[in-house]
Amino acid sequence: MTRGAGDTFKSRASRPKSNAVTARDVAREAGVSVATVSRVLNGNSKVADALRKEVSEVAQRLGYTPNAGARALASQRSHSIGAIIPTIENVNFSAGLGALQRRVNQAGYTLLLASSNYDREEELRQVRALSAYGLAGLMLVGAQHLPQVYELLDAKRIPYVNGWVLDEAHPCVGFDNIAVGRTLANYLLDLGHKDFGIIAQPSGISDRSAGRIAGVREALHSRGLALPQERLIERTLNLIDGQLALRTLMSSRNPPTAIICGSDTIAFGALVEARKIGIRVPEDLSITGINDNEFAAHLTPPLTTIHLPSDEIGERSADYLLSKIGGHPVAASTSVQFSLIVRGSTAPPPGKRKRGG
Repeated sequence: MTRGAGDTFKSRASRPKSNAVTARDVAREAGVSVATVSRVLNGNSKVADALRKEVSEVAQRLGYTPNAGARALASQRSHSIGAIIPTIENVNFSAGLGALQRRVNQAGYTLLLASSNYDREEELRQVRALSAYGLAGLMLVGAQHLPQVYELLDAKRIPYVNGWVLDEAHPCVGFDNIAVGRTLANYLLDLGHKDFGIIAQPSGISDRSAGRIAGVREALHSRGLALPQERLIERTLNLIDGQLALRTLMSSRNPPTAIICGSDTIAFGALVEARKIGIRVPEDLSITGINDNEFAAHLTPPLTTIHLPSDEIGERSADYLLSKIGGHPVAASTSVQFSLIVRGSTAPPPGKRKRGG
């Protein structure tokens, strides 16, 4: 009886835990070679049906899961596509990622996601980590990346695309961010505004923000106006920063009559603070955002903003990567169209409005 218990213990001990099972364990249990196990699990059609069924059943019983990175290295093909975004808190990026994932999933790929938190060194670490796992392609945001990022991707021959930006030097899917800033500024200028303020993300960490600020300055310059440096406040993209920045702008000696915000969330904060300190929008002050988030149309007043086609960016980025992976010709640059959405948060400045009869 003791021997029987010993035999039972020995039998259980010889079976590896599921997270330690290897192809060699499957081969030993099934009585075949490791090469046969590999052919079965990789879907090789030359393996007999009976043998395929037996090996598959053994692998399932032992809990064997092939290592994706090892399979990618062995077959020279990965079934993963990566995306590295600056932050997961921005709904604009989330919408684009959702569209990207749907497209690559339909093509049989898995999406791997990482966030850099607007830190280029962290982004490089994430690129290294994902590429070591085995990537078929990678989507990045913006064009400002460390040289080592491009060098690594080129060395490993990983197709990549920069999203949310037009970039002459690298593959891209996006829009002209200078034109975004210019469009907002020209709209407000046409209403009669001359005194502008900007609350935007720091241009040093976001080339999208830098482009939009440049577009506003360009539009003002074309009409003989300028943006005083004290009216440019660079903050992160959250509601509280919008509140604090609006309070600073409106407490100056010559406050602006129009404020362009770098995101709808910042604009939301600006609207909240304006109401709190007794500034009427749009009667006393016009406020605009960028993104056209779902809540923008439901604010009080509804927010004038720029609609950015994030879904299309995700879809077109996936199409570019899948074409490159498949060896098909594809344009290196794809421009998508943004649009100005005019709502109730903007109006002519005080003194420029038509008087009622």
